[in-house]
Amino acid sequence: MKQNPKIIYNREEMCDLNIKALKSRGVEIADIAAIAYKQQSKYTPTISYDRCVESVLRLLTYRDIFHYIQLGIEIDRLAEVKAFREPIQSIIEQDLGLFGCDETIGLDIARNYGTIGQTNFGDIDVNKVGIVRDLNEQGKTPGHVHTFLDDIVGALAAAASTRVAQMHNEDIALEGDNQVDIFELAKSHGRTKKI
Repeated sequence: MKQNPKIIYNREEMCDLNIKALKSRGVEIADIAAIAYKQQSKYTPTISYDRCVESVLRLLTYRDIFHYIQLGIEIDRLAEVKAFREPIQSIIEQDLGLFGCDETIGLDIARNYGTIGQTNFGDIDVNKVGIVRDLNEQGKTPGHVHTFLDDIVGALAAAASTRVAQMHNEDIALEGDNQVDIFELAKSHGRTKKI
């Protein structure tokens, strides 16, 4: 009796599968973290590169992001072997300027960290730095398609950059006597009720 393939993975498995999928397309975690670091260190010079790496790895454990990475990479791969019918084959293969499905996925990934995440994605998408630039350029050569991957990688970097900024602000908020028990705060404002 044939066994059904596994379709539900835990966080560690998703992260591992995402790392392998990205690596199969020439993308390393360090490449994504470098973009996040470059973007965020302009505003917060004290952030660490290691925190950017940790943020990228955290993102790779999210189920929606897992699905986007796996889907996007597979679409690009199938377009490379010309597995789609026309006209979508040429639209994906040539990364048509008015084709926005890839950016929609990028925006949704970046949305994990709110409007700023999306703004950061727009910055990376327009300026195409680091591995995003390399993927975009390689995708213009015969036999290579990175229509979805360059946006996914840019969105991961944008979300990681935003996560680092949020963590930095949380660190500042928790310094000194700023620590607040949120449940006590809610009680003092009459916002708790028994369920």
